[in-house]
Amino acid sequence: MIYLDSAATTLQKPPAVARAMARAVNHLATPGRGGHAPAMAAAETAFACRRAAAELFQLENPEQVVFTFNATHGLNIAIRSLLEPGDAVVISGYEHNAVTRPLRALGAEVRVAEAPLFDREAQLAAFERQLDGDVKAVLCTHVSNVFGFVLPVEEIAALCRARGIPFVLDASQSAGCLPVRMGELGAAFIAMPGHKGLYGPQGTGLLLCGAETKPLLQGGTGSASALQDMPEFLPDRLEAGTHNMPGIAGLLEGLRYVRAQGTERILAHERRLLRPAGETLARIPGITVFQAEEPAAQAGVLSFRIDGMDCEAAGEALGRRGIAVRAGLHCAPLAHRSAGTLETGTVRVSVSAFNTQQELRRLIRAAAELAEYRK
Repeated sequence: MIYLDSAATTLQKPPAVARAMARAVNHLATPGRGGHAPAMAAAETAFACRRAAAELFQLENPEQVVFTFNATHGLNIAIRSLLEPGDAVVISGYEHNAVTRPLRALGAEVRVAEAPLFDREAQLAAFERQLDGDVKAVLCTHVSNVFGFVLPVEEIAALCRARGIPFVLDASQSAGCLPVRMGELGAAFIAMPGHKGLYGPQGTGLLLCGAETKPLLQGGTGSASALQDMPEFLPDRLEAGTHNMPGIAGLLEGLRYVRAQGTERILAHERRLLRPAGETLARIPGITVFQAEEPAAQAGVLSFRIDGMDCEAAGEALGRRGIAVRAGLHCAPLAHRSAGTLETGTVRVSVSAFNTQQELRRLIRAAAELAEYRK
C-alpha cells in the first residue's frame, strides 16, 4: 500500500513511537494519582512531553501545554473560553468543521474573510476589512487541509495584536512541518493533533494556552481534590480524568523525531515530492490540479480532479490500485466553497517524511490511467 493520506493521519511513524507506547501500557500509571514508581514515571513522561512541545513551539512555561484528544477538542476549549453566544468572530474561508461546527453550536456571529485560493495578499486584506470593534476573536487555519494553502497567519496575528483581538490558530496541518511559534504569534490558543505532522498516535493532541481558559470537562485531576470546582491553574484546569499515557508516551517520541529532523527539512521533503507531482499531473489531459504558482503558498497537500469522474469513485479506484488517498469534501465544505469545488469535491494527496518520489510516480501513472479511461 502506498499511503498518501497523512493530512488525515500519518500512518507511518518513527519506530520509537510504537516502542514507547508498548512500554507505557505496562509501566506507566497516571500522573498525580500516587507517589509510587508507576505514577511518578507517568508524571515524568507527561512533563517531558509538555517540555518537548514547549521547546518546539516556543512557550516559556511547559504547563501552558495542555493534553487533548485531538485538535477538535482543543479548538472547542478555545472557542468556549473566548466567546459567548452572539459574539462576532472572524474566520478564513478555508476552515475545517472543527471550527465551524462549534461556532454554530455556540450561536456565534460568524464572519468569513473570503479570498481566492492561494492568494495570500487578498486573504490578509479580507481579514483586515473584517476586524472592527465588535470582533471578539479570530480563528484561522494555518494550512488548508484540502488544498495545502498556507495562510498568512503571522500577518493576521499581527493585525489582531494591534487591535487587542484574541487570535486562535488551527495548526492541524502545519505543526511539525512549518514554524509554529507561540511567542511570535502572541496567540490566545494554538490547537494541534498529535497524529498528523507530529507523528504521534491517534487520540492525542495539544492545546497551547496563552489566555484565560474555561474547562470543557469537569472531573478529577489528581490535584486540589477538596475543591468542587476545577483548579484555576494549568494544565490541571483543562485535563479532567485519566490521561492517555500510552498516547502521551508515543507523542513524546513523535515530538522528538520532529525536533531531530527539523521542520524545515520535513517541509522541504514534502514540497520536493508534491511540487513536481502536481506539475506532471497538470500536464495530463483531463486532470485539473489545484496548485499554487508560488511554492511558499502551499505545503504538504495537493488536490486534483479527473474530469467526468466522481471524486469518490476516483479515490476508490486508486485504492484498488494500492494507493491510499482521500476524496470528497474532507470535512471542510467552507474551503471547497471558497475554491469553487463544493459540488465536485477533490481527490487529496498528502505526504509525510516517510513518502518517496517512487510512490508519487506510481500515483501519477495510476491517475493518468483513470483519466485515459474516462475519455
